[in-house]
Amino acid sequence: MRLTLDNDWTATVTGEPLHITPRFDFRDFCVRIATYADVKERERFQLDTFGSQEWLWDTPDELRFDQAGRDLVGAEFQIPGEAADAEDTARVPSTPPVHPGGLRADEARDFRLEVTTELCRAPGDSVLTCLRDLDVLDEPLDARIGIAPDVALLVQHGTVVGWSLTDPVRYLTTGFSAPDPNPPSPATRLLLTECLDLITGPLLDEVRDRDPAALASLRVLDEALRAQPEDRHRADALLALIATYVEDYGNW
Repeated sequence: MRLTLDNDWTATVTGEPLHITPRFDFRDFCVRIATYADVKERERFQLDTFGSQEWLWDTPDELRFDQAGRDLVGAEFQIPGEAADAEDTARVPSTPPVHPGGLRADEARDFRLEVTTELCRAPGDSVLTCLRDLDVLDEPLDARIGIAPDVALLVQHGTVVGWSLTDPVRYLTTGFSAPDPNPPSPATRLLLTECLDLITGPLLDEVRDRDPAALASLRVLDEALRAQPEDRHRADALLALIATYVEDYGNW
């Protein structure tokens, strides 16, 4: 299968996906699939690869390819900041199933991969699906290409129209650190949903407007994250963002 990512820029699906654990950086609200451990390693990685990457004030999604073999070696996806409503989320198709596979660029040149604009949250936030636009839901998908564990590109009419992350709570972390390899606790799953309810819905606007009820909810969530007795790595990943909102808005 040949995929179009940016007008005339194409890549061919291969049989080998990346064996890199995704990192759901909650503070930056993005998903990274890469092995670099800090900013310097990331800069070196980008110099040694080609594809789509940030440039000055432009922050597209990133797919990076090896210079020699033109194979996909890393990715970074921005998560839209506002969730679609329940009616649209219910239209996200469950088929076709994910087919594991990598990508090989058809030619070694840079391109630009537009960020998605719509976030669809499955019940219990078991899957986060990020779409180019809601028109994607008007027709079936051609394929789901699993480029890494629990990360799939969504394909329609031969074009990549979005991506998804299954079981996002498992991959919660901050910055470039690796996620906790142990299974997430049920309490953390509930806390993730509460955090996503806050930052992807109208409640965040109420927090910014310093509505007393919204600020009270924010403080309760902050306290719950601090008091979580287990799964501290994931709780701290959620807290990294929530504590920022408390500092910015909750102390007035």
